[in-house]
Amino acid sequence: MSATTAVTWSRPNQQPNWLVRLFDWKPFLAFACLLPAAGLLLVFLTYPLGLGIWLAFTDTTIGRSGYWVGIENFQYLLEDPLWWNAVFYSVFYTGVATFGKFALGLWLALLLNNHLPFKSLLRAIILLPWIVPTVLSAIAFWWIYDPQFSIISFLLVEKLGLLSSNIDFLGSAWPARFSLIAANIWRGIPFVAISLLAGLQTISPSLYEAALLDGSTAWQRFRFITFPMLLPILAIVMTFSIIFTFTDFQLVYAITRGGPVNSTHLLATLAFQRGIPGGQLGEGAAIAVSMIPFLVFATLFSYFGLARRKWQQGEGND
Repeated sequence: MSATTAVTWSRPNQQPNWLVRLFDWKPFLAFACLLPAAGLLLVFLTYPLGLGIWLAFTDTTIGRSGYWVGIENFQYLLEDPLWWNAVFYSVFYTGVATFGKFALGLWLALLLNNHLPFKSLLRAIILLPWIVPTVLSAIAFWWIYDPQFSIISFLLVEKLGLLSSNIDFLGSAWPARFSLIAANIWRGIPFVAISLLAGLQTISPSLYEAALLDGSTAWQRFRFITFPMLLPILAIVMTFSIIFTFTDFQLVYAITRGGPVNSTHLLATLAFQRGIPGGQLGEGAAIAVSMIPFLVFATLFSYFGLARRKWQQGEGND
């Protein structure tokens, strides 16, 4: 009887095809995941920005292709008093509104960071001005500022008797300017308050407990614990707030459309007026491009705020 030897057969190891190996490569996988977002940014951000910069150096109008004119549009803007007025009011509007939003927003954040009854409901209510569409907010303020039916004038004249006649909020330059700033502050407070509240809740309570044991006052705890720990969030939120405020369009255009007598034009509304209703696309694009240096400054502000935070944490030390 002959012995039989069992032979086992196994399939030879097959290497994965090139497509599988490609998606196993982490750099390519990261690139593939970011590609859709990059495509959207390219179509909806990079292309309009590049086209706007190109139009700023041409004399293009609606219905007519323009020609390259170099910096002629920018030279004209430097001689245009309306552009300088828009620059002044854009900076003034941004500075005063940002200060007001941060003063009230920080106060609300500190208040909501305490143990209050119905705290969740209060946070939801505070978010309402931010959730409501800007145009609806603008229409509401347009009625509040109405020279005949204003609720503010009604209270001050009819109920309290403090004034003899209604206030014309939007009829002259400076009242209209401050009225727009008040509307912007009301709308922007929730963003600042909720963002800073999130930053406050990341601060360890043990720091405050140690400070209390050392006999520190409320102001000393804010100055030496809250503010330094909140500085990175402050830098980021302030940067976004400055950008949103400086480029504001809907609120201003819906309430005043740049009036009275072009006194409340921001650079964004002036660019729209010159480019679309005025038909001067090249000039409107030049006004829009003139906003870029200010926005770059705001971005650098955020960068240096974060860099300071890294230095505080010792991340830059070898």
